[in-house]
Amino acid sequence: MGSLPHIVEDCMGVLQVFSDGSVHRCPVKDINFPFPVVNDNSVSFKDVVFDKKLNISLRLYKPKSYVSGPSMAKLPVVFFFHGGGFCLGSRVWPNCHNFCIRLASGLDALVAAPDYRLAPEHKLPAAVEDAVSAVEWLQREALMSEGSGDGDAWIGGNMVDFDRVYVVGDSSGGNIAHHMAVQLGVGSVKVAPVRVRGYVLSAPFFGGVERTKSEEGPSETYLNLEILDRFWRLSLPKGETRDHPMANPFGPNSPSLEKVDLDPILVIVGGNEMLKDRAEIYWRRLKELGKKIEYVEFDGQQHGFFTNDPYSELANEALQSIKRFMIENSN
Repeated sequence: MGSLPHIVEDCMGVLQVFSDGSVHRCPVKDINFPFPVVNDNSVSFKDVVFDKKLNISLRLYKPKSYVSGPSMAKLPVVFFFHGGGFCLGSRVWPNCHNFCIRLASGLDALVAAPDYRLAPEHKLPAAVEDAVSAVEWLQREALMSEGSGDGDAWIGGNMVDFDRVYVVGDSSGGNIAHHMAVQLGVGSVKVAPVRVRGYVLSAPFFGGVERTKSEEGPSETYLNLEILDRFWRLSLPKGETRDHPMANPFGPNSPSLEKVDLDPILVIVGGNEMLKDRAEIYWRRLKELGKKIEYVEFDGQQHGFFTNDPYSELANEALQSIKRFMIENSN
């Protein structure tokens, strides 16, 4: 008789992979999140299926203070892609929900927070494919608003400015944002009339076989090297290393970005993050290639300082950096 299946990979009890290849995900209601759900009553939200074939949804957030009308300015659109090492997370998790409420109210924007397929059931690049699919959904809505007007009521009716769309990604979501910027290209003409004006990468989850100093440094409250490596083992195609192009934009097998036209990018990172060096290398390399990219570092902060506590003083500063970035790249 064979042995019973046993756990071979355990992501904080939220995700467990067994020796027979089966996967167990803890129901959201059973996860002991370290932060409560915040609702400051400033924003309305609802869920929409954006990919009917794969049954993937996003959550829309709209400031309650906004009133549409011929003389009113249209709302910019901000996509937010959550973190979780490509293995965890959802639009319904409290940290994602709270952060999107803060983005919608603080940026006066319509925020769209898509889910995406997770590893190990769906290896990379599935997450990036779903992210692009979410932008294509907005494109379809934009075309309907220009034609029949049968699209989503929150998006049609002259309410949304499809010419001012921004992508914000946290951790693995920041990695997704980078690959979206490369795929969509400058001007994002593939998804017209949607026009992505810029990308914000908050503590982007990049990797590489060769360790950086911050990766080898002290562990964080919610992050350590073992967890980072586990996320890459589970999310990358079988047999691939952390130098895979999805993990390392500047790896030995990664395509050159020298001749790739990119829309503006803003990188935000905490000074005590294990991912800090990766983010800084990314910024420096793209800057050397002549890309329009900014870098903002918050001294002493760990991973999640922005998204897990979006109403803190430092989070407010980071939010202002995004707001400035949006204004500077609005046309």
